Amino acid sequence: MKALPDSALMITPEQHQAALSWLSRLHDQPSAADQARFKRWLHADPAHVEAYAQAQVVWEMSEAPAARLAVEEAVALETLLSAMDAPVAGKRRSVPRWGAALAMAACLVMMVGVGLGWQPKRWVDDVGADFVSPPGEVRTVTLADQSQVTLDADSAIAVHFSKGERHVQVRRGAAFFQVTHTGEPFVVEGGRGETRVLGTQFEVRLLPEGAQVTVLSGRVGVKAGADLPQQILTAEQRVSYDAIRTTAPQAVDSEHQLAWRQGWLNYYRTPLADVIDDLSRYYPGRIVVLNDELGARKVSGSFPSKNPVAVLAALKSVVGFEQYEAFGRVIVIR
Repeated sequence: MKALPDSALMITPEQHQAALSWLSRLHDQPSAADQARFKRWLHADPAHVEAYAQAQVVWEMSEAPAARLAVEEAVALETLLSAMDAPVAGKRRSVPRWGAALAMAACLVMMVGVGLGWQPKRWVDDVGADFVSPPGEVRTVTLADQSQVTLDADSAIAVHFSKGERHVQVRRGAAFFQVTHTGEPFVVEGGRGETRVLGTQFEVRLLPEGAQVTVLSGRVGVKAGADLPQQILTAEQRVSYDAIRTTAPQAVDSEHQLAWRQGWLNYYRTPLADVIDDLSRYYPGRIVVLNDELGARKVSGSFPSKNPVAVLAALKSVVGFEQYEAFGRVIVIR
């Protein structure tokens, strides 16, 4: 595998899409006429040559990240692939005859090549949200009861106050709560569990199978499910939960762990894959780790969240991994 070519040429999203279209067509036994048209397109502009070279490299390395992203957006991708194969007006569509993994890879590349417009999973989260923070931006909002919520980058919450109770659902990412006491219950839902406020300042962060709760001050009660016992946390404590259990409270330096509010990401012996997941919220595209063994490597340090590319460079110098970039929207690490 080779790195993407170095060039100062500016390539438009339309040129990226054209290059991907030609790449898929040429993988599908092109006719002589198609080959001739491709050569004319390729030589019409130096940017076309570079766009096609980038498309080739990304095609080579995109099958694994596409499979990983397909887990996150399986329903949307499956719907798209089914539509590609669906009959139109009684006849089959004329589509490239690639495998499902490469089709998903093409979806990935086309999505990131034109920016962040096509992300079905984010759409689903945002449709039901009242407040959203975009990638790279930490946002603080004030709720109707004057409680304040600070959303980590690329996060979303839904708010529902009624019948004497205040409910907030963390739909994506993480949120830090400073709750105003009104005498009404304040409950935060996340990952099928809930955190009931008995104090004032805490974070709820979604995990792949549940959520993590960190208390800065006061007390909260955490339940992994409606029929499970409540775990009481006080200041400087953290728990995680999934669908069936809540871990025992763990002592943590909450200010250190919640420093993302001031623009810092702090880690101590944290798997590289988890660090990359955090950085992804601050990057305007996708960062994918292909090597599971590499992703399990433990790293420690404090990094500025505003410059994820610089953080990756620092991690690369310490951990030692290969990094490939394309279109300003995809970083693949292996």
